[in-house]
Amino acid sequence: MAGERILVVDDNAINLKLACAMLVVAGYDVLTAVDAETALAVLDGVTPALILMDVQLPGIDGLELTRRLKADPRRSAIKIVALTAYAMRGDEERARAAGCDGYVTKPIDLETLIRTITSQLAMPPLTT
Repeated sequence: MAGERILVVDDNAINLKLACAMLVVAGYDVLTAVDAETALAVLDGVTPALILMDVQLPGIDGLELTRRLKADPRRSAIKIVALTAYAMRGDEERARAAGCDGYVTKPIDLETLIRTITSQLAMPPLTT
């Protein structure tokens, strides 16, 4: 669903720029954050439809931030897709256990990224 607002959280400037460029070309409204603290500050002002969450962030990592967001009733319905270069056995399961709704590996494949985002945005939020 082009036009939806997406927050990209990634501490790597090149990955952040690449993900943003892909999403803008696909028609999404993109916000960025380089760490968990910046992401939380952004979320104080807006509620995106989806967050692309780098797993390896400085300070509070992406999985811990996901746990916190999913535990917060104001933010629990935001779809979160883990974005990671670490694609080892069990990593996707750890991301999902932390509350991630989807999982995409780096290097980012545009088709896979857009398909994952589209499918996540089409799904109703889980109710707890």
